[in-house]
Amino acid sequence: MPIPPVGASTVTQQPATPAPPKQTLDSEVFLELLVTQLRNQDPSSPMDTTQMIAQTTQLASMEQLTSLARLTEESFSLQMRSAAADLLGREVSYLDADGATHTGIASAVSYADQVPTVTVGTERVTLDAISGIDAGTAPAAS
Repeated sequence: MPIPPVGASTVTQQPATPAPPKQTLDSEVFLELLVTQLRNQDPSSPMDTTQMIAQTTQLASMEQLTSLARLTEESFSLQMRSAAADLLGREVSYLDADGATHTGIASAVSYADQVPTVTVGTERVTLDAISGIDAGTAPAAS
């Protein structure tokens, strides 16, 4: 039984693209630097324990600050959602792309985008484009 010859491969391999370097100093990078420092230290004069504790404390502080920043962002997002919901049933003013002021009743709110959008008449307006609320209008009773 004859074996047919193998033809040339048509598949070409693309060279692996290296991952782009990190542009932020997070806890992973900080810990990597600390381990590298320990690995490459002079065995005859190792790192002082006080320095090790100080760097570990800096790592813990950085992680807490990162966590606090994330919570602050979440809090701001929740405040924007709450503010947008409070506009329902109220007369609001907004500026359009041409700079003209329009007024209408806020009838719906969407949280699909990063900044909530409010429906005023037939227009969808981002919350940060709302320029005023009429104090004489109250939200519709439920």
